[in-house]
Amino acid sequence: MRFQVVPAAYVFPRRTVDGVEQVLLQLRQGTGYMDGHWAAAAAGHVEAGESVFDAAVREATEELGVRIDPADLAPLCAMHRTSAPHGPVDERVDFFFECRRWTGEPRTVEADKSVALRWFDLDALPEPVVPHERQVLDALVGGAVPSVLVHGFPGAPGG
Repeated sequence: MRFQVVPAAYVFPRRTVDGVEQVLLQLRQGTGYMDGHWAAAAAGHVEAGESVFDAAVREATEELGVRIDPADLAPLCAMHRTSAPHGPVDERVDFFFECRRWTGEPRTVEADKSVALRWFDLDALPEPVVPHERQVLDALVGGAVPSVLVHGFPGAPGG
C-alpha cells in the first residue's frame, strides 16, 4: 500500500485596524481535537474531487457564514506534518491561506465545534493556539512565511 496523507485547507481572515494587523481565530470545543485551543477561523479536510481552494471557500461558508471568491485567497504555505502513532490519519499536508476580502459578517456557525470567534492583533496572539497553526502564525508575525513548513518530524527544519 502506498503512503497516503490527509489534505486540509486553513483560512486566516486578516484585516488592518488603525495600522494594526489582525487575524480572526476560533476557540475549538467539542471536536475531540485540540479543544480549548485557538485555531484558524475556518479549516477542514479537502474532500474527494475538490481543489484545496474550493475546500477553503467551502469551510469559510460552513464555519463562518461568509462567501469568499477563490481569487481572494492568498496562499501562505503548505505544511507537511506528522504525529504519533503515524497511522494514515496522522500524516497530513495542510494548505494555509490568508484572506482580506469576503462577503458577509464572520460569525460562529458551528456552535457545537467553536465557542468563540475573535479578532486578535497579530503580535498579541492568545494562548494556547494549535501548535502547527501557531508555527504558521509565528512565521507570519516574523514577516517571512516559508513556502513549505514541516511539523513533527525530528531533525527536520521547523520539525
